[in-house]
Amino acid sequence: MSNLGMPTKVVGILTTILLLLVVNPWYELPAEQGIIGDATLRDLVTYAFWISFIVLLVMLFAQRRQPGGETVEIEGPAFTRFLFNNSRAGLFWLPIRLFLGFSWLEAGYHKFTGEGWMDGGASLAGYWTNAVAIPESGRPAITYDWYRGFLQLLLDNGAESWFAPLIVFGEMAVGLGLILGILTGFAAFFGAFMNMSFLLAGSASTNPVLFTLAVGVILAWKVAGYYGVDRWLLPILGTPWKPAVLAGKSTAAEGASTG
Repeated sequence: MSNLGMPTKVVGILTTILLLLVVNPWYELPAEQGIIGDATLRDLVTYAFWISFIVLLVMLFAQRRQPGGETVEIEGPAFTRFLFNNSRAGLFWLPIRLFLGFSWLEAGYHKFTGEGWMDGGASLAGYWTNAVAIPESGRPAITYDWYRGFLQLLLDNGAESWFAPLIVFGEMAVGLGLILGILTGFAAFFGAFMNMSFLLAGSASTNPVLFTLAVGVILAWKVAGYYGVDRWLLPILGTPWKPAVLAGKSTAAEGASTG
């Protein structure tokens, strides 16, 4: 594989420049429509940013196979290495995992047994309608136009009829995954994804707390589910614990006894 170092840096710089053009507070891109169809210059720069960002992620992912791609160049503090990589730290993540799990399970079950979710999605449609509304005075609930457009697209196509059950079962699946410790990292990721979706729609509630805790569980995915099904499931899938760790032996001691 060819060296992707320099091309990756170029794409990274381009991505940064495009982002600064969109979010900087000193210069606002022209908002006149008609540059390409109904798209404005700001829209085009935004699309270019996301395309370049995705390309950057692909290039960075490809570099993991290059020499030095697996090398840890900057070590973290000993406490964080323990917290995110040592199976004994699973006891720290267990109560956090259970709190998140029961929060999601209760939220999903409340929707499942209530009205407006499993019977057509009227409650979800009402939530979307309130979120996309732009008041005559004051700030709208949604800050980003692209997300308002996304929700409006769902509303226009009656997506609440199938999206509402998806949310209900998704919340309960995340809850059960976290409670039982089944693919804990994935469960926390999808929980955080839903938290972010609600936050983008202008709904705070418990979402900031749940999102913050979920990020921690995601970072600790190797050990957060150790006191759960992941203790046996992850080794079967090939990561992250070796059989010697589960047996209570260290690989170093095992090597010395066989040497």
